[in-house]
Amino acid sequence: MGFIALRWLEHEVTFHPIRFSSNADWLKPVGAAEVWLRTSDNENLNGWFFRSITQPSRATIIYFHGNGGNITNVGWVGERLSARGFDVLLFDYRGYGKGSGFADGEQDLYRDADAAYDYSVNVLEIAPENIILFGQSLGTTAVADVASRRTCGGIILESGISSARDVARSLLPPLFQWVHFFTRNRFDSVSKLAKVHCPVLITHGDPDPVIPTEQGRMLYAAANEPKQLLIFPGAGHNVFGSVGDGYLDVISEFIRVKIKTSIGIGNRVDHR
Repeated sequence: MGFIALRWLEHEVTFHPIRFSSNADWLKPVGAAEVWLRTSDNENLNGWFFRSITQPSRATIIYFHGNGGNITNVGWVGERLSARGFDVLLFDYRGYGKGSGFADGEQDLYRDADAAYDYSVNVLEIAPENIILFGQSLGTTAVADVASRRTCGGIILESGISSARDVARSLLPPLFQWVHFFTRNRFDSVSKLAKVHCPVLITHGDPDPVIPTEQGRMLYAAANEPKQLLIFPGAGHNVFGSVGDGYLDVISEFIRVKIKTSIGIGNRVDHR
């Protein structure tokens, strides 16, 4: 009974989907085309694709949102980044929004991430080296997993999780930290970053009340060059919510420079 309760609690902490309701205010953003993605285990995922306002686009960004809500909460990402010269794919994980299925664990998340990558390469016909993977919070674990196995032009990890074990250490008192040995999900992004060989940008608020800033620093330490760490004091867990459009300008510049050169040196910056 205790093991079942632990698994239930793990799921409830990890996934907070909001499904589509016909009574909800579900407005597709201006400039977005509705798309459907098919996973390897036959789930249907819903998404929005934004064409860059200027053509040709600088790159295609696949955005992996956090563990709550659905794509209606991040439509602004597509709008603002397409205005900066990027094609953008937003999509929901299984069980979120209009998507079928039920997110049961990290392997489901990775299958959904693969579906978004495959759609970009096979349907949108984007060259892998022109794909940028951009994750926020839980979405960073999907980015690290995909990038450790597949080619991409660069990755962006905002408010990222270093591992489920580190999250347990930050949330639980020492007496109960042993429970992570019995959980299903590992989310070991630190180990996976050793296999990522493309430009890496890591951003984090400080302090972050959800995922401690130290986990962002751990991700930076694990990443290969070229890499960059930007810490934003006072930004909290949602960096854009505090910094505003200037944050997306920083991201745009990272993509513009790094995807063109694929070279760089480590650069750690505290924005004070």
